[in-house]
Amino acid sequence: MARFCACLSPTTRQARAHVEAMGAAGSGRASVDVPGTALGLITDEPGRADGPFTAFGVTAVGEVTLHNRPALLTALHAEGHPVPARCSDGELLLRCWARLGDTGVALAEGMFVLAVLDGTDLILIRDHVGARTLFYARAEGAWAASTSLRALRRWPALGTSMNLSAVRSFLTFAYLPGEETLLTGVREVLPGRVLRLAEDGSVTETVHWEPHEHIEDPVPQDPTDHVLALRALLEQAAADRLPEAEPAAVLLSGGIDSSLVTALATKLHSHPVHTYSISFGDELPNELGYSGLVAAHCHTRHRVLNVSGKTVASRLAEAAALLDSPVGDPLTVPNLLLAETVAADGASVVLNGEGGDPVFGGPKNLPMLVQEMHREPGAPWDEDRATAYLRSYRKCWTDLPTLLTPQTLDALREAPRPQRFVEPYLAPGIDSPHRMGHLLNQLLHCNLRTKGAHHILTKVERLTASQGIEGRSPLFDRRVVDHAFATPPTYKLRGSAEKWILKEAVRDLLPGTVVDRPKSGMRVPVQQWLTGPLRDLGNDLLLSRQSAHRGLFRPDTIRAWMKGEGTLLPRHGGKLWLVLTLELWLRSYAL
Repeated sequence: MARFCACLSPTTRQARAHVEAMGAAGSGRASVDVPGTALGLITDEPGRADGPFTAFGVTAVGEVTLHNRPALLTALHAEGHPVPARCSDGELLLRCWARLGDTGVALAEGMFVLAVLDGTDLILIRDHVGARTLFYARAEGAWAASTSLRALRRWPALGTSMNLSAVRSFLTFAYLPGEETLLTGVREVLPGRVLRLAEDGSVTETVHWEPHEHIEDPVPQDPTDHVLALRALLEQAAADRLPEAEPAAVLLSGGIDSSLVTALATKLHSHPVHTYSISFGDELPNELGYSGLVAAHCHTRHRVLNVSGKTVASRLAEAAALLDSPVGDPLTVPNLLLAETVAADGASVVLNGEGGDPVFGGPKNLPMLVQEMHREPGAPWDEDRATAYLRSYRKCWTDLPTLLTPQTLDALREAPRPQRFVEPYLAPGIDSPHRMGHLLNQLLHCNLRTKGAHHILTKVERLTASQGIEGRSPLFDRRVVDHAFATPPTYKLRGSAEKWILKEAVRDLLPGTVVDRPKSGMRVPVQQWLTGPLRDLGNDLLLSRQSAHRGLFRPDTIRAWMKGEGTLLPRHGGKLWLVLTLELWLRSYAL
């Protein structure tokens, strides 16, 4: 279990010193015979790093899990490049890139990041949807990259500090939606990208994959072909992610997305399927009736994990520290507890239903669609799409003038607007590579590239990796995503039915009450936690001398929020949760 780091520096001695400073010391350090470079494994952090490995004169380290090895082996063989029998996933991906370039990377399906030493350049590669993350920075004439943000925080040459612009972004979105990180000078490689970092400090970015809209005109009256094609792709995506020679584990909430993954796993896997759900107590609305129904229908071994507010309070700091960027999701601790339970049962892989909403059109798109229907351009109350999108999140964006201190607001006055993260998708120029014609596809594209990559997938990967298992998401399969954007929007949002085509594709696998019920979601008792087990923790952290010295938040606002005063309801708990999560994360990084 390890993360990796890589360095490109004026001298080999400097590169090795930088890598060691980032934590790849002793047996974890691995140097290569390329002047001015060093690669290393950080063995005290949980991850899947492997290497270095060399092919065709280039050397790399990576965290790589491939789901379509046979297709890649066939592609290389067709080009006259047979692959050795003992070839790791990382080496296979390196061979694809070295011989086929960005096209070879685009052919891959899986969870991967790769750092390649190519002559005097450092190449950084990230998978299509962002299942794994990779960060980079420049200091003292050197480039450094790592799958661990902590490694770059430790790098003395960088001398990084808290990024105020990212603080505002987090409070707006509840995650960081783009290249920005909470460390000054550190950036995140975007999904579907290949970066070439040159020794002169220049950066060249190419795109190996981006979803493209394809709308048939006229739309076929019979959707059968689209439904059957999607079913075949879902079966392939699930089959490719099932573990070999062991029971399959699935996180089952009871919603349509996790239910269909469970049904596919039981249909396709030759070993038993174990399912896991969460309960916060019988007094709260929940989906346990539906998850239990699906488990019984699919004949899984089902476990329900009871999560108390006291447990959440005791584990929240630990969960926040596991993430490279904070995620203002109250399910973070329950997700960590689920990962622990799955690992304790001996599984190495756990599947989930993440991806259904951002790929096929969940209900959270409805406020934006309604806004577009009733919009009056030029009216005093009119808002552009990007601003309306931020408001629809209902996080802390509208509260920033009263939440942040005057000095923080003043420091942010000239900072780029948070709208910049969503404008490329919601208001693209005519020549933009992000351009899509239908508003629903624009919203889905935006959700995929922001929340999908920087909230959903990174949370899944970091929390499961902390327990030595892999969390895999069949609905984020690149081939499934491509099909979704080639599907007429009216098949995704059909009348009042969200994700219609997804439901039709698996209707024969699940009870009708599961397929046709409206999405309700799991009720997380955030408000009860914050007025109960988390009350003292919140007061101790948010009103502490350390928080006051940092100078981000107005103490009078925090006091009012802790007392439930003001106009916060009904989103009071969620907004306070964001602030508390951020405080814990900043402390874990000594910021």
